[in-house]
Amino acid sequence: MNFEFLALFVRVVAQLFIWVVIASALLSFFLPPFHPVREALGRIVNPFLEPIRRIMPGTGMIDFSPLILIFAVEILSRMLISILLSL
Repeated sequence: MNFEFLALFVRVVAQLFIWVVIASALLSFFLPPFHPVREALGRIVNPFLEPIRRIMPGTGMIDFSPLILIFAVEILSRMLISILLSL
């Protein structure tokens, strides 16, 4: 199996997911909660954000869980890519 292609696929999926998290966070400032676009992005992102929100203490009006999710996705994708490229 071509592990370079698989590593590239992991990289693209991770970057796409990071952009979805960023879009969801930014749209939360501008769109109402029940807007169809925001609901669709929320269905993708919220299952990953909820465990982080349960662990993190409340910080008032600022939600740092998207930032932590982005860091986690980046770290996991880099680890997986390095493992795939070492095979």
